[in-house]
Amino acid sequence: MRGRIQPRNLGQQVAVERKKRNVVFFTVIILAFLYIGTTLLFGNMGFIKYLKLKKTKNSLETEIITLEKENKILKTQINALKEDPYYIEKHAREEFGLAKPDEYIFQFQNDSK
Repeated sequence: MRGRIQPRNLGQQVAVERKKRNVVFFTVIILAFLYIGTTLLFGNMGFIKYLKLKKTKNSLETEIITLEKENKILKTQINALKEDPYYIEKHAREEFGLAKPDEYIFQFQNDSK
């Protein structure tokens, strides 16, 4: 048993064994906390994943609000096309270039060179 310090009495031997046991215990505890911490941060259901999902949720909610507004506008246009003859005539003139009989349409080109 060279290289090892031999305790002189039983009290010293107990103290050395207790120190070894404490070192092992605290090492296990520290490793357990490190594992739990990394799992909470980087795991499948971790905090970083939560932040990404929250960001995705917010962007989807914003997109839903935008689409609902666009839907509302389109519904009002559909109702106007079904019921309002003035809007129907305006839409036909602007979108399709239609005109009444004996009516002329003038189209101007922008010559900016």
